[in-house]
Amino acid sequence: MFRKLTDRILVSPQISVDQVGEAKAQGVTLIINNRPDDEEPGQVNGAEIEAAAKAAGIAYLAVPVAHGGFAPWQLDGMAQALEQAGDGKLLAYCRSGTRSTLLWALTRARVGDNGDVLAAQAAAAGYDIAPVRQIMDALAPQ
Repeated sequence: MFRKLTDRILVSPQISVDQVGEAKAQGVTLIINNRPDDEEPGQVNGAEIEAAAKAAGIAYLAVPVAHGGFAPWQLDGMAQALEQAGDGKLLAYCRSGTRSTLLWALTRARVGDNGDVLAAQAAAAGYDIAPVRQIMDALAPQ
């Protein structure tokens, strides 16, 4: 269920409380929730995932991204999460994994990672970053 962007970054559609243990078994040290609570009926609330993560010894961070787009504070939040994960793995999730992947790509482009490489990594995991590619190029250090 978890898709690999890099050796340290996994993305996923909405996770369940039970999947927190699976994340722990795969070496995840930080879960980042990119989904607003109550986005759809029956969605697992972030507080439930946070409690399960903490019980499993996994750090948790919420940086919700609505469908309206990305803001600088969200990129800052993802950058903080990437730093906080250290050498451990980070699992980012949203409804489908797409917003988490796009946020990761934007964050990495902002620090100078190659857009073509990011696009290939996302594609290998089943995601298309084309919707944010122009923004990535604009964010890239000159």
